[in-house]
Amino acid sequence: MTHRPRLALGVAALAAALLPAPAWAATPSSDTVTVSTGKQLQAALTAAAPGRTIRLTDGTYTGNFKITTPGTAAARITLTGSPGAVLTTSTGGGYGLSLNGASYWTVQGLTVTGAQKGIMVDASDWVVLDGVTVHHTTMEGVHFRTSSSHGVLRNSTVHDTGTAHDGKGEGVYVGTANTLTDRSDYVQILDNVIGPNIGGENIDLKEGTTGGLVSGNRFDGNGLTNVNYDDSWVDVKGNGYVIENNTGVRTMNDGYQVHSQAAGWGCGTVFRNNRSDLTGAGGSSAAKYAIDVTDYDRAACPVTVTADNTVTGGTALVNPGIPVG
Repeated sequence: MTHRPRLALGVAALAAALLPAPAWAATPSSDTVTVSTGKQLQAALTAAAPGRTIRLTDGTYTGNFKITTPGTAAARITLTGSPGAVLTTSTGGGYGLSLNGASYWTVQGLTVTGAQKGIMVDASDWVVLDGVTVHHTTMEGVHFRTSSSHGVLRNSTVHDTGTAHDGKGEGVYVGTANTLTDRSDYVQILDNVIGPNIGGENIDLKEGTTGGLVSGNRFDGNGLTNVNYDDSWVDVKGNGYVIENNTGVRTMNDGYQVHSQAAGWGCGTVFRNNRSDLTGAGGSSAAKYAIDVTDYDRAACPVTVTADNTVTGGTALVNPGIPVG
């Protein structure tokens, strides 16, 4: 009898060891710094070096946190914590977490809230945001900008953005409006839950950006305002995007829109196996489409809509003149 508790403990420990690690768990490293205050966190970010892991204990970290040191392809830098490690600002202004010139970082698990903009990625390539939560920002939640290419947002949750209700609260924003010099190319947005209460589009893909992938996401458009033309889950203005295997509910007018904001842009989008529920769409447009494409030209500005896309409610799968096949 005296040995049974030890046996049970051993079995439990073995079972725990066999369970998969949570998405936010970092790989153990001999170069790991653990922090528990905002001051310690900013100091660790400033002193970061390739190959290092910065681990946050649960708690609230107050400040506008900045990362400016890059990792390398062979030695990424990791910032990791559970959702209980919460980054917030003292005033509700500025960026919750800023990566600027900070390529090859992985940010895992933590929460960013109470800022003007949540996570900003500027001039930083190969940044991975994995299992993060971003909510209650007055403007966008996550933004890849200033030619930040090959970025990834995956397994994450973004909700309650654009709380100023002025149409500037996109869940995920790639590129910069009204310029073709921001080449934030090949960004992947994968397996996230975006919404509800997104104050702009759930995802906005700007002109000048190319080759991104939006796959496996769930969109909830409750919160769209049409203040700044935000009346769909995803607005594609860049080139060569693949939009696949997503589901969407509750929108204002359309599910997905493709626009040519500049000549030669908004072209080459591929839509595959997306499921759109337009039930209850109450926007001002008389017709409501799962996929609404403007400026379509079969040769000069094509779009591909495969037959496995589906729609519930609304007017039709696509607007007139757009081929499905």
